[in-house]
Amino acid sequence: MDVLSDVIAFMRCGRPTSARLSLRAPWGVWFHQIPGSAGFHVVLRGSCWLLRQDGEPMPLSMGDVVFLPHGDSFGLADDPERPLARSDCEAHSELFASADYGGTGVETVVLSCGYALDRDRTHPILGALPSVIHLPATLGGHQELRSAVELLGTEIDNPRLGSDTVVTSLLDMLQLYVLRAYFDTQGEPCELSGWAAALADPVIGRALDAIHRDPARRWTVESLGAHAGISRAGFARRFTGLVGQPPLAYLTWWRMSTAARMLRESDASVAEVAERVGYGSEFAFGNAFKRELGVPPGRYRRQVEVS
Repeated sequence: MDVLSDVIAFMRCGRPTSARLSLRAPWGVWFHQIPGSAGFHVVLRGSCWLLRQDGEPMPLSMGDVVFLPHGDSFGLADDPERPLARSDCEAHSELFASADYGGTGVETVVLSCGYALDRDRTHPILGALPSVIHLPATLGGHQELRSAVELLGTEIDNPRLGSDTVVTSLLDMLQLYVLRAYFDTQGEPCELSGWAAALADPVIGRALDAIHRDPARRWTVESLGAHAGISRAGFARRFTGLVGQPPLAYLTWWRMSTAARMLRESDASVAEVAERVGYGSEFAFGNAFKRELGVPPGRYRRQVEVS
C-alpha cells in the first residue's frame, strides 16, 4: 500500500453513508458539524451555493466536488441569502438514503457522502488539509475523478444487485481521487509545503512508501536514508521538516496505527499483532502500544468490542 491508499483504508471506521438530496427552489439546508468525520458532496444536477461560517459563499455547478475533511458545519442553498433549514441527514446510517427539500421550482441534485474516522488515529495528512477543498468541474482534467462521480451517480440513482459493494468501493475511489486531485493542484514541488511536499518529494516519498509497505522491518534512520538515496543526517532533517516529526517517531506512530486496526478488525492474537508490526516480544509491543494509545492492547480490543 502507498500512503494515500493507507489514509483511505486504515483511517475510516465502519461503513460509509450516502444521501441523494433532491433540492427544489426555493431551498436552503444547514448541515451541522459531525466531529470525527469527513465528507464530500457532488453536484449531480443543477447548481447551488456552499455556505460556511468563516468564509464567503462559494458557487457550485454541475460536476463540482467539495471535500470537507474535518466534518465542519456548512450550508447549501439555491441563493446565498436564503434562510437555512436544519438537515436531518446526520441521522441516516444506511448506505443509500434520500431526502427532499424546498418547493416546486428548479431541481438541484446533490450526492452527500460521509465517513466516520478513527478519532484517535486520524492520519496527519487529513489534519493538514484545509477545511474545504473545492474541485470545480470547469477546471477540466482529473478524468478518473469525473468517471468515478458519473459511475457513483448512476449507481445511487438505480441500485441493483451488488450495489452495496459497488458504491462502497466507488466512495473509497472517489475520496482517493479527490486527495490526488487536490495535491496535483497545489503547484510546483518547490512551492509545496507540509504533507503535499512530502508526498511530492522523491526522497521522502520513497521513505514513506517503504514504511507503509513494510512497517515490521527493522528500519533505522540510516537504512531509511539509504533506501531513499540520501545521507542519514540529510534524510533526518528533510523528513522531519516535511512530515513534522522524526522518521522513527512516524514509524512508531504508523506501527501502532496498524496494530490498532488489526486489534479492531481481526482475530489475530496480541502476540501475532506484535510480530506483524515489528516487535520481537509481546511485552515490548504492549509498552509501546500503551505509550501511544494510553491503554494496553488487550484492553484496547475489549473497549472496541464493548463500543
